[in-house]
Amino acid sequence: MTDFPVEQPTAVSPEADGDEREFESSLRPRRLAEFVGQERVREQLQLVLESAKRRGSPPDHVLLSGPPGLGKTSLALIIAAELGAPIRVTSGPAIERAGDLAAMLSTLTEGDVLFIDEIHRIARPAEELLYVAMEDFRVDVIVGKGHGATAIPLDVAPFTLVGATTRSGLLTGPLRDRFGFVAHMDFYSDSDLVRVLRRSAEVLGVALLPEGSEEIAGRSRGTPRIANRLLRRVRDFAEVRADGVVSRQIAQEALAVYDVDELGLDRLDRAVLDALIRRFGGGPVGVSTIAVAVGEEAQTVEEVAEPFLVRAGLLARTPRGRVATDAAWVHLGLPPPGGRAGWPGTMEATLFEPG
Repeated sequence: MTDFPVEQPTAVSPEADGDEREFESSLRPRRLAEFVGQERVREQLQLVLESAKRRGSPPDHVLLSGPPGLGKTSLALIIAAELGAPIRVTSGPAIERAGDLAAMLSTLTEGDVLFIDEIHRIARPAEELLYVAMEDFRVDVIVGKGHGATAIPLDVAPFTLVGATTRSGLLTGPLRDRFGFVAHMDFYSDSDLVRVLRRSAEVLGVALLPEGSEEIAGRSRGTPRIANRLLRRVRDFAEVRADGVVSRQIAQEALAVYDVDELGLDRLDRAVLDALIRRFGGGPVGVSTIAVAVGEEAQTVEEVAEPFLVRAGLLARTPRGRVATDAAWVHLGLPPPGGRAGWPGTMEATLFEPG
């Protein structure tokens, strides 16, 4: 099981590794005042934390939900920093047995913060044990087997659980109900991403002009993690092929090299649209067929490319399959067909497939 005490906020996203982990960690805000965007969530969270500090007791358990890359892990680390408390970091998939969770909870001291990333993936036996720990600060340890098994209650020091999830719909009702504060994080506006990029550029020592930050922000899909990743790539380009200053033109040239177009679409996104339009006439077509056409797993297409394409208005999920919108045809430089039954914009095309 992956859990460890963290004195400084150094945890990074599970998708990152190597240099990417170090990069993300270096750019994380340390305090709530440094956190850019999500104003409503920050205001609510500040009230929760401040009132808890005035009472001298741990705050209610906190659930942070939203798409990847919006700062859920950063907020969890900030919560611990604002409370001046140690944080224990783990993830849902790492907690396979109730005993794993019981062992972790038994080592907590009063006021500690326990952060469980991807909490919707926690094993059911461990989740049931977590109910009692969150509500009554107690765990029941089962000793023995069969008819002779006995439950021994053990007290747990009052703690604050911070759960993060990208799939809040997969959380069970009993688990969700035990969180005193639930916050949903939305995609960032371009203006907020510009602020994120300016702060990151200061930390990294990058000469970033205002128009350069605007260009990168507009291609970042409303996601700070992507914005920071693109900034690092543009920085590399500017240092090697220019004078190190990131202007709009340099950002455009750099992102063209890295296959990120003006809407933020990458190679996979464009491959999906290209296959859908050029090979299947714009659809409707099933996601598994599209996946075969682009040489990817269906799950990758559905979870990585499709959400942004739908949000950007380039793809629609209809009862009969995926359909390219008029905007997708135009984006690929092709005239949209029009006049076809079930085309996006009709009532039929707005119906999403189950699941």
